[in-house]
Amino acid sequence: MTPRLDFTSEAFFRDPPKAITALRASGPVVATRFPLVGDVWITTTHDATAQVLKDGTTFTLRKGDGKVAGLRWWMPKLVTTIANNMLTMDEPDHTRLRSIVDEAFRRRAIVAMEPRIRAIADGLANDLFADGSPADLVQRYARILPVSVICELLGLPAADRPRFIAWANKMSSLTNVVSFFRLLLAFRKMRAYLEQQLQVARVRGGEGLIAELVQVEREGGQITPDEMVSMVFLLLAAGSETTTHLISGSVYELLRNPGLRDWLEQDRSRIGLAVEEFLRFVSPVQFSKPRYVRRDIELAGVPLKKGDRIMVMLAAANMDPAVHDQPERPDLTRKPNRHISFGTGIHFCLGHQLARIEAACALEALFARWPKLGLAVDPAQIHWRKRPGMRAIAELPVVPVDSQPVDFRDATTSRSQPNTERPSRSGEASRSPAM
Repeated sequence: MTPRLDFTSEAFFRDPPKAITALRASGPVVATRFPLVGDVWITTTHDATAQVLKDGTTFTLRKGDGKVAGLRWWMPKLVTTIANNMLTMDEPDHTRLRSIVDEAFRRRAIVAMEPRIRAIADGLANDLFADGSPADLVQRYARILPVSVICELLGLPAADRPRFIAWANKMSSLTNVVSFFRLLLAFRKMRAYLEQQLQVARVRGGEGLIAELVQVEREGGQITPDEMVSMVFLLLAAGSETTTHLISGSVYELLRNPGLRDWLEQDRSRIGLAVEEFLRFVSPVQFSKPRYVRRDIELAGVPLKKGDRIMVMLAAANMDPAVHDQPERPDLTRKPNRHISFGTGIHFCLGHQLARIEAACALEALFARWPKLGLAVDPAQIHWRKRPGMRAIAELPVVPVDSQPVDFRDATTSRSQPNTERPSRSGEASRSPAM
């Protein structure tokens, strides 16, 4: 019998590998109930997840009438408008919109932004304890950096960033139907603001991705005004929310496992490997958007019927022992790392390059400024937001200590214990414990 899991519970977010192992024991595809979505199938293996993401003919994001799979009958039109973006579209509409934003991204070289991103991170790291110690790393660092970067990328005024942070905090509070309706006012304000910014760009031009999108529109790009608003909303939300939780989750793992941080400190060029492993192990985006099954089919030996709904569990794919050796333990030397945190297929994350750069700059700047940063509380006192589908630390209180941070490993699970020294898969002598 499939275990009935609460995907918003503290137990689930604190130790996803334990819950995922129990789910996978029930099969590669299991029937469950997901908050706000309802009855749905979910995948528990890498192969089943990849098959669903790559097969847009069988697994569609919309019904024949165009209804988005993740929307319910009681959701207002405002939500439908915002959800009408390329993440919820099948072909050919997906390619139509993706080509427009791809062109805009090409005009804004992401790699060239790295020095600016590092400068923002340096400034935030310097000011981390400006209001005293301990400081909440989520609100004072992990939240502000991605919002600042995406605002600059879009060309939005720096003075408006506090309102984006407030909106992001409201979106993080989404846990159930009641909180969903509380968000509607914020959605309305955000949509009105973005419509205004698009109109300003149409009249005055400007710098940034919004101006580039308007230019593509002017040059004949096939996109409606509502789709433009949804596109910018998507870029602003997806470009900040997920990276916030990648950064905070990565810092949490480094602080609760000092051996990992020490290994990283020995050679900062290892940061790229570390970010890939945190993408896999933290898995801030736990699930994909729901899809409809277009025809009767067997998926990994499990019969599905036409009209069923299915969600891929990215976190489960990232914890699949058939693909990753000892997946329940963070191993910063893991190479190759076949995580699927950015998805696969036509919906592979547009912002993957930006997210990787931001995470690397965030970790480098933080530990360059505060090499002995420590947790202000026992790891058992860290909690996660009850938001379905997103693994998001609620608060991460940290302190600047002069000596090695207090070792709380005795209070954590066995996966925090270091392995003996071993060479990495690349053959380089490694002192990185696989925690």
